[in-house]
Amino acid sequence: MDVFAMFGDLIFYIVLIFLILSFLASAIKILREYERGVVFTLGRFSSVKGPGLIIIIPYIQQMVRVDLRVRVLDVPSQDVISRDNVSVRVNAVVYYRVVDPEKATIQVENFMQATSELSQTTLRSVLGKHELDEMLAERDKLNNDIQELLDAQTDAWGIKVANVEIKHVDINESMIRAIARQAEAERERRAKVINAEGEQQAAQKLFEAAQILGQDPGAMQLRYLSTLTTIGNEKNSTIVFPFPIELTTFMQGLADAGGRKA
Repeated sequence: MDVFAMFGDLIFYIVLIFLILSFLASAIKILREYERGVVFTLGRFSSVKGPGLIIIIPYIQQMVRVDLRVRVLDVPSQDVISRDNVSVRVNAVVYYRVVDPEKATIQVENFMQATSELSQTTLRSVLGKHELDEMLAERDKLNNDIQELLDAQTDAWGIKVANVEIKHVDINESMIRAIARQAEAERERRAKVINAEGEQQAAQKLFEAAQILGQDPGAMQLRYLSTLTTIGNEKNSTIVFPFPIELTTFMQGLADAGGRKA
């Protein structure tokens, strides 16, 4: 009888130790630095605890772990119709994190899925208000617009959207060719404008030079001689160049002046 009694006592103590260990395992929780525990007491919100060692009452209290680290959400490609009726496919990446564990647990069933769905609809809504040229040239502005709108809508869920980046704007082949033709036409237009401006400036300078030379006949004759010298140094063929009578008169005047000085 003593052997059976001792064996029964041993079984009792083993079961008691097991129950105590089970109780302690369910009562003691360890939360990492980036984790918080949302505690419910009999189904009602009690508090947010952590990080470190926390104790809850088994069967009376329940705890939901919430990760506070930044999450990266890859928004799938979305079909977008721009304001100028161009169909494009756009995808983006969203960086967000939980700043209020209580709201993220109570106010929304699955904040990750909710943020993903909201990001897709917001991406289509914002980009649909802009033309294709703005999507290609003003990504920083569009990123800020999407981020601000998402952040305002997810604030009720305790979510902070830190950044949004548009990754790709895919255009069909026909539109790519049209954009290439448009760019080529724009380059030709700029070249013609620059050429016309150059012609205008050259004409203005020639007009000013003609006015200056016209003030003194001698200056015109000196310019004439300079042109002859330039042509002669270029090793051209024989050039018949009209010799103006005014130049003869000018040179005669120079000769007479030199004779008087002698």
